[in-house]
Amino acid sequence: MKFMPDSTDRRILRQLLADPSASNAQLAERAGVTSASLWRRLERLREEGVLGGVQARIDWRALGWEVEVSLRFTLDKTDPRAFDDFLAALREVPEVTEIQSFLGSVDWRATVIARDMAHWQQVYRDRILTLPHISELDALMLVSTIKVSEELPL
Repeated sequence: MKFMPDSTDRRILRQLLADPSASNAQLAERAGVTSASLWRRLERLREEGVLGGVQARIDWRALGWEVEVSLRFTLDKTDPRAFDDFLAALREVPEVTEIQSFLGSVDWRATVIARDMAHWQQVYRDRILTLPHISELDALMLVSTIKVSEELPL
């Protein structure tokens, strides 16, 4: 049976999304539950797979990485190993921050970051264009990010 959070669970999740760095005491107070109740509910949410863990968000731009490119790949599907070979090679590119697979005319999408345009050209020439089984490649350079949200309609 699929887990269905109740209104208290949703309130806890909203508070957690609003301030992931809040202590459990702060989170309990903001969600209107006791610390013991919060702990039990968080454990249940983890067990049900609703909460998958805690991770740090590092702003790569603050570290001097200024270029972001979205690449869309269509592979030559005549080789039965094309998908596996391509994915294994793409995973080895350290500048790739995200990989997604699709059904349709595009097989894969990857996000690539670079320090500047010269670095991007090097990554593109030396690491991207050498990936196996590429039939088509489309590059979209990010100009601006309008909205990024982790909020859910809870």
